[in-house]
This record gives sequence, structure tokens and C-alpha cells, in this order.
Amino acid sequence: MKSLAVQHFQDKLVFEIDPSDLYDALKENASIVVVDARQPFKYEAEHIPGSINFPHRTMNAESTKTLDKTALYVVYCDGVGCNASTKGCLNLARLGFEVKEMIGGLEYWKVDGFPTDGVARADVKAVHCGC
Repeated sequence: MKSLAVQHFQDKLVFEIDPSDLYDALKENASIVVVDARQPFKYEAEHIPGSINFPHRTMNAESTKTLDKTALYVVYCDGVGCNASTKGCLNLARLGFEVKEMIGGLEYWKVDGFPTDGVARADVKAVHCGC
């Protein structure tokens, strides 16, 4: 049983990253592309600085053909109440990209006190999940 637990948690760390570890990796200039998998109106309102907006519904072989396959793609969405990051990771992994999901999404990024960019819009707050 003990070895199953070790394997389980090792596997989780292969595919997940938390906001603090991502922030540190970005400061080290690691080869990371941060992907906001939500709809454009959510990205416009608020996002992680330097991230790209790539809604999970638009990820396919054609839309990803110019992306760097040697980079690590870290995908996020709103937070625990949204699964756009999971869908984005699945799409990118199916297309051969190395991916990690940022646990807690933008919500936990902000809880940890990290900066965001964007233009606050009152109408966006009415829509919780932007996936």
C-alpha cells in the first residue's frame, strides 16, 4: 500500500504545479508557456502576466502547429470551480505537448498574492466560469 501512495503522489507532481512553484519557475526564465484556457472576455478582464489566451475549445492540430513543442505548457483557468484547464491540458497532451495544470487556477494565483494584468469589467464578474 505504501508504494501505491508514493506512486500516486509522484504522478500528481508530474502533471500539476501550484502557483508558487510556477511563479518561481517563471522568475528563473524556464522554458514555460503559461496558457489561459478560458474564453477571451475572461482573459481580457484578468490574467497572469505574460500568459497567452488559448481557449481549450480552439485547441487542435491546426491551431497549435506553430507552438514550440520543446516548451512546458502550464494551463490554468478560473479555479477549482472550472475545468477549462483540465480540458486544455488534455487537448495539448493529445497533440504531443508537455503540459502541467496549475492547481487552483487564477483564484489561487491571486490568493498567493501574485500580480495579474487585465481590464476589470463589471459584466465579467457576473459570469464565474469562463470556460
